[in-house]
Amino acid sequence: MNRLQEVFNNKKAFIPFITAGDPSIDVTEQLVLQMAEAGADLIELGIPFSDPVAEGPVIQEADIRALSAGTTTDLIFSMVKRVHQTCLVPIAFMTYANPIFTYGTDRFMKNCREVGIDAVIVPDVPFEEREELKPYCDKYGVCLISMIAPTSKERIRMIAKEAEGFLYCVSSLGVTGVRGEIDDTVETMIKSVKNEKDIPCAIGFGISTPEQAARMAEYADGVIVGSAIVKIIAEYGHECISPVVEYIHQMKNSLKIV
Repeated sequence: MNRLQEVFNNKKAFIPFITAGDPSIDVTEQLVLQMAEAGADLIELGIPFSDPVAEGPVIQEADIRALSAGTTTDLIFSMVKRVHQTCLVPIAFMTYANPIFTYGTDRFMKNCREVGIDAVIVPDVPFEEREELKPYCDKYGVCLISMIAPTSKERIRMIAKEAEGFLYCVSSLGVTGVRGEIDDTVETMIKSVKNEKDIPCAIGFGISTPEQAARMAEYADGVIVGSAIVKIIAEYGHECISPVVEYIHQMKNSLKIV
């Protein structure tokens, strides 16, 4: 938990998302190391899945590429273990209930602890069903990140009260993807959270430009960017590391002026 607290300590956190194994597990390993070097405060690693219901086409296609490249959960665990031999930046898994249950929930969380995964984000397990995962997370010291969205409404305070680590605030309705405009509903959500509990709030879904990141960080504690980075990886393939690092620098710098 302390490592997650440090993510938001006296700064606006930048949290990039990539799909593990896209375009290969070796490139993912280098991306994680280079993104950490470029200033990422927490790295969100997606475990590729054949039916990622919360994802838009950009990340769906990344999942397909990663699975086609032979990416498995065990390969991802091994890669994270190697990364953590030299990299201290916290890593969170973003995955779905099916891959965890298929792997074995106890075994999955035990391996998370052993390789140094700090948190898991599971968008298809609603708050009301979190007990399917939380006892295993607690057993192995892995933080289960709660999510809120504009549709959460009166549930926001209830979710905030029980949240740990940080709260993942979904900026808008629908699936992940780059958006031209992000409305201010999320500001109201965050105010509701802060009235209930002093917990960091990170905004995800749709943020792609330094200007958007800076605007969201005016009232959030961090921003999460996925589809915009995954699009760069899709465009450049195995040569994606340099353009991704350049993008990370731009986004991180936009948060320093907030």
